[in-house]
Amino acid sequence: MERVPTGIAELDLKLSGGYPRGKAVLIIGVSGVGKTIFGLHFVHRSCADGLKCVHIATEESPEDLLVQAGMLGLDLEQYIDCEQLVIKRVLETRMRNIGQAADFGSRSPATDMDIIKQVRLVPDDVDVVVIDNIGVFALDMSIKEFRDRIDMINYTLTTGKGCTVLFIMDETAYELTHEVSKYSSYGSIKLLMKENPYTEMIERYITIPKMRSTKLSLELSVFDITSEGIRIRRSKTMNEYRRTIRSMKMGGIDT
Repeated sequence: MERVPTGIAELDLKLSGGYPRGKAVLIIGVSGVGKTIFGLHFVHRSCADGLKCVHIATEESPEDLLVQAGMLGLDLEQYIDCEQLVIKRVLETRMRNIGQAADFGSRSPATDMDIIKQVRLVPDDVDVVVIDNIGVFALDMSIKEFRDRIDMINYTLTTGKGCTVLFIMDETAYELTHEVSKYSSYGSIKLLMKENPYTEMIERYITIPKMRSTKLSLELSVFDITSEGIRIRRSKTMNEYRRTIRSMKMGGIDT
């Protein structure tokens, strides 16, 4: 199967070269773990490789995303200027709909319809689509309705348009919808924040529980958010963790 590089070298190694081309992959994680940055890496690398990309931002403005990307050394503005990248303004539409609903004392128009409209308007020559965050339209919707919409979006973009898709979803919405979105996706990546029992420090972890057509290791790997973006460390064995702790206690440096 052909692959599309993720923009993160260590993740490409884990995925036999990248995300499966023409398929949808789901990234799940808690707030602050770095989900959006994974999407920015993917868009930046895809644009650098000459692919045409659409980023549908439901929780941040394009300006905020560009600032965040720039701080990580990912210059996306150059690709917007040459129309290779389009960042859709879904957040503004959501806020406008909520305001109109409040003015008339009615419920807000369904957010999912805004995203579905954006998906249908994706040009046929687009190669990569990132939707961050699909969890915003999971509220006030039945599990079946949510699953149907995810399936429809997935089918429209992958089968209908041949795009490689990255769905980004917060863990709260993921659990609220009984994790059904993982069944609609070709693969899933989970990001966690937890205490390292050996160092007693909070660390970020990545695990890949599902990626069809890919040989996977189910190990947890630590990753860092640096000034150059995501860096995934090599997974350590139990003995290596123990040596690290001994070294720290003795004031040495773990190599």
